[in-house]
Amino acid sequence: MIKISYLFVILFSLVTTNIMAENMILKIKYGEVEIELYPEKAPNHVKRFKELANDGKYDGVVFHRVIDGFMAQTGDIKFGNSNSSDFNLSLAGTGGSDLPNLKAEFNDIPHSRGVISAARSADPDSANSQFFICFETASHLDRQYSAFGKVVKGMEFVDMIKKGDPNSGSVSKPDKIISIRSK
Repeated sequence: MIKISYLFVILFSLVTTNIMAENMILKIKYGEVEIELYPEKAPNHVKRFKELANDGKYDGVVFHRVIDGFMAQTGDIKFGNSNSSDFNLSLAGTGGSDLPNLKAEFNDIPHSRGVISAARSADPDSANSQFFICFETASHLDRQYSAFGKVVKGMEFVDMIKKGDPNSGSVSKPDKIISIRSK
């Protein structure tokens, strides 16, 4: 009976660990980046990110806005996908997916080094597919943007992403996402 109880506990912990696993692997030319997602903080943003990532929608999307010491922005599926006929670097950052915009899910996750947050326009409810990764703490973004994850391995590879103009962040010949998938 004790052996059966131990077996049950082990199987239960394995099953719940896999169910609770919310990590993704972002592949860029410099290496693999592991991202931990926080569905309890921003459930709709996590769901959208996972859906687009696992459907391959981010594959080939460029880091169109990268400001040294601040953040790297990507995720424009419409104009920023270098594999698409709609690719237009001058418009990258103005598009999204065909899905509706998301309502803001502001939360208590601080915008510290490695945090993943939803990019948006001035309208708090305009996030769609774009996101950014913080290079350093950006506390002025706290509770103003929907943070939904954090880099837990491979931040040194994020640091290597080609930086853009110091003022606008625009990047000529930008780096791109190879893929993002559930771990």
